[in-house]
Amino acid sequence: MKKHFLVNYCSKRRDLGETKAVALGSKIVIHPLPNIEAQIYSLIHFYLFAPSLSGFRLSYLMDSLPDAIIQYILSHMNNARDVAICNCVSKRWKDLIPYLKSLYFPRNSFDNHNCRGISDHIVWKMISSVDCLEDLVVYSPFSSAGLASWLLLAGSTLKHLELRLDNLAEFQACLESPSKLDCISSAKNLESLKLWGVLMITSPNWDVFQNLRNLEIVGARLEDPALATALRACPNLTKLLLLGCEGVTSLSVELPHLEQCKLDFYGAGNSSLSLSCPKIECLEVQGCSWIRVRETECLRNLSISNNAGRVYMVDFGKLAALEYLSIRGVQWCWDAICKMLQWSSEVNHLYMKVEFTGDFDTLQPFPEVDFVDFFNNHPKLQKFDIHGAMFAALCQKNSLKNVESGFVIPCLEEVVVTVRSPLNAEQKMSTLESLLKYGKNLKAMVVRILQMKSSHSSSDDFFDEICSNDLVESVAARDWSKVRHLRGIMDLRDQSKDCSIELFKKKT
Repeated sequence: MKKHFLVNYCSKRRDLGETKAVALGSKIVIHPLPNIEAQIYSLIHFYLFAPSLSGFRLSYLMDSLPDAIIQYILSHMNNARDVAICNCVSKRWKDLIPYLKSLYFPRNSFDNHNCRGISDHIVWKMISSVDCLEDLVVYSPFSSAGLASWLLLAGSTLKHLELRLDNLAEFQACLESPSKLDCISSAKNLESLKLWGVLMITSPNWDVFQNLRNLEIVGARLEDPALATALRACPNLTKLLLLGCEGVTSLSVELPHLEQCKLDFYGAGNSSLSLSCPKIECLEVQGCSWIRVRETECLRNLSISNNAGRVYMVDFGKLAALEYLSIRGVQWCWDAICKMLQWSSEVNHLYMKVEFTGDFDTLQPFPEVDFVDFFNNHPKLQKFDIHGAMFAALCQKNSLKNVESGFVIPCLEEVVVTVRSPLNAEQKMSTLESLLKYGKNLKAMVVRILQMKSSHSSSDDFFDEICSNDLVESVAARDWSKVRHLRGIMDLRDQSKDCSIELFKKKT
C-alpha cells in the first residue's frame, strides 16, 4: 500500500477518529498510522458515513478507489457485522467479499435472534460467500449441526479455528452424534485450534492433525482417556495450553516437537504429570503433586505451583539451560524443594513462594538453610524473589556464623524479600545486611512487609529494626539511598496496611 491515500474531495479539514485528514488544495491526504487496523477502519467509516460535499457523491468516491485497495482494506476485516455492512455498500465491494481470509463472530452477534437455527444459517451463508477462508472465530452460540455444515464448506482451507463451545454443563451435548468436538476433524489442515468451555468426557473422533502446531483449551471438564486421545491426534504440536481444566488425574505427554507447555488443573491439586518432550523450552504446571520431566536439555523457563494440594515428588533431568525457576504453593515436601534447588544451580532468576513443608498433612516450617552454601550453589543468580518461609530459613542463627573471608555473591543484582511474620527481627535484619555486604553487584533491594496481624510486642521490635539506623548505615556505606516507603510507611505500626521499602544503588 502507498504511504498515503489521495482522495478527490473538497478543500476541508476533517477529523477521522484515529486517522487525520488534512486538506491540501482540492485533495485530502489521509496520513497512515502505525496501527494499520485503526487506519483501515477509519477509512471504511469515512467512506460509509461521510456526507456528500461540494457536489461529490459518496458513490463516486468509492468508485474512485481501485479494486486492489478495496481488496486490501477488506482483507484486514474479520468482524462479521462489519463484513455484512460492507457487503451492502456497492456491487463492487460485494464482489470482493470472496477474497476475505478471516471471519469473527462476537458473543453478541445474534442477540436479536432467538432461534439458533437462524444464526447457524447466517454463519453458513457468510462462510459460503468466501472462497478461501483461513481464520474462523466463533464466540456466539451454535449447534453441532451448524458447525458441521460450516466446516464442510471451509474445512479444507482453514488454518486457525477458535470456538466457544459452551457445553461444560450440558451432558447431553457429549451424546450428540456427531458432537461439536467430532465435527472439528473436518478441518484437517488446521495449524492452530483454540477451544473454550469444553466438555471432553468421551474421546473425540479425530483423525491425525498433521499440521496442527498450537492447541489451546480453556475452561474444560476432562477425562484422562479422552484427553490422551486428543493429544495423540496432534503429534506435531509446538505449543500446548490447558487452562482451568478439571477432572484430570494423570496425564502423560509425549510430543517430540513441543516447545511451550502451560498446564493449569483445577481440583484437589493431586494430579500427576509425565512429560517426554525433548525440545521443551518453557513449562508451567499448576495443580500437580507428582511431576516427572526427564528430557530437560532445552528447558529455559520452569514454573511449578500447587495452590490446593501438596507437591510430593519432582523428577527432572539436569537443568543446565534453565534461566528462570518459580516454585509456589502452600506446601511442598522438603525433599522436592531440595531437589529443585540442586538441579537449578545455573539459574539466573529464582522465585520462591512456598509457605510450608512437611511430608503429610502436618504443616511444618522450613529447616535451616545455610546462607553461604545456598549462594555458592547458585553462582549465576541475578534476581532472587523470596517469600516468607524461605527467607526465614536463611535467617537462622547459625546461617552466618562461619562465613569465609573471600565469600561474595558474584552476580546478584536484585533482591525482592517479602516478610509476613515479625518474629526474629534481629536475625532477619542481619540477613538483609549480609545481602548488602556480600552482594558486590547488588543494584536494587525491595523489602515488602505484608499485613502483620500479630498483637505481640515482636511486631514493634520488627518495625524498630527495619527502620533502625543500622540498616541506614549499611546502605550508606554501600553508596545506596533509601528511595521510598510506600503505602503506610508514615505509620509503620498501622498493621492493617502493607508496606514496601525500596532501596537502589546510586548511579555513578
